[in-house]
Amino acid sequence: MTESLPPILLVGGGKMGGAMLAGWRERGLAPSVVIDPAQAAASLAGGPVQVVPSAAEIPAGFRPQAVVLAVKPQSAAEAIPPLASRIGGAVVLSIMAGKTVRGVAGLVGASAPIVRAMPNTPAAVRQGITVGFAGPGVTQAQRQLCDALLAAIGAVAWVEDEGLIDPVTAVSGGGPAYVFLLAEVLEQAAVEQGIPPDLARQIARVTVSGSGALLAASAQDAAELRVAVTSPGGTTQRALAVLMEAWPGLMSRAIAAATERSRELGG
Repeated sequence: MTESLPPILLVGGGKMGGAMLAGWRERGLAPSVVIDPAQAAASLAGGPVQVVPSAAEIPAGFRPQAVVLAVKPQSAAEAIPPLASRIGGAVVLSIMAGKTVRGVAGLVGASAPIVRAMPNTPAAVRQGITVGFAGPGVTQAQRQLCDALLAAIGAVAWVEDEGLIDPVTAVSGGGPAYVFLLAEVLEQAAVEQGIPPDLARQIARVTVSGSGALLAASAQDAAELRVAVTSPGGTTQRALAVLMEAWPGLMSRAIAAATERSRELGG
């Protein structure tokens, strides 16, 4: 495959890092390096990708154009500073939850151009959405490179206010978990009404995934789609009367709590 993405240094080959790497490979990737000490990370090696356990093992002549930080924020203080001397003129793309541009700069050096972004787990099937913020000193070319890296796993949007990344983290970063919880409780409720467990699981999963596909394909607002499936005086209206008593307020509280936690992680 023709290379369309330049050399990348990926720090952290976990679920999100691995999903991003898979997306890059599909786009065509120049020889790149992954840093991850976990034994499982060895499976990421092959083709243009080399996996090393630490910054000290990065090949001497390797010059990345982007350094992607995909480690847990709690591990950042230990994992990232050893990389500072290997960044060179590369743009640093951080997907660490809560870590601000200023916080990342404290780990990699104040002069590094830093992009902060928040993807979500549907990246694993190239259906994610990532929102990014370009910090001071990031050139247009570097922003375009980061956009290309993120577009390999789904939709990309940008904000000019870094503070918005915290609520983005709460909504889209955690959003898949909320949807999975919906499928989980829908399945449980179906079983409680006597539907066999296997059928309950199938109904819940396909209903959630199919509704998401319909929402994605429709130009209508979610509220309009909800109204369209709610017949006056029918079964859905009876159920929504119960859900609407608490659901909107609970979701607002949940997003506020997650936003606050994102700010706490940023220090």
